[in-house]
Amino acid sequence: MSSPVMSDPAPDADAALAQEVATQAGALVERLAQRIFGQAETIEQMVVTLLAGGHGLLIGVPGLGKTTLVQELAAALGLKFARLQFTPDLMPADITGTDVMDVDADGRRSFRFVPGPLFANVVLGDEINRTPPKTQAALLQAMQEGSVT
Repeated sequence: MSSPVMSDPAPDADAALAQEVATQAGALVERLAQRIFGQAETIEQMVVTLLAGGHGLLIGVPGLGKTTLVQELAAALGLKFARLQFTPDLMPADITGTDVMDVDADGRRSFRFVPGPLFANVVLGDEINRTPPKTQAALLQAMQEGSVT
């Protein structure tokens, strides 16, 4: 006696989801290409990097639109954008955030955490090689763990 053949609906749902992702990614690429000229391959690679949950490294001479590309990507997706200009005197707390003391009207003091730029959804780090190793380590740790500690 043979058992009835049952079809698995999951492949159809997966195919539909993959098609929807491809459609949305294509629309994002087209939107970015309207603002960034001559960088079609870079735009596609940035969108793929985003979909893969990775990190991108943009290298090029000034004036190619690297910052504009990242800003436009964040804006197109409604994400918070932050730009970090790395300098030799930048400390880890400058990028991760720090506690500051607040004094209320009654003179009571309390600490309040002020988040740094790493709390944005999309972070552009410029001239990372110029900053001290401890600050680089804080950045790399946040990138690897996907959180700031």
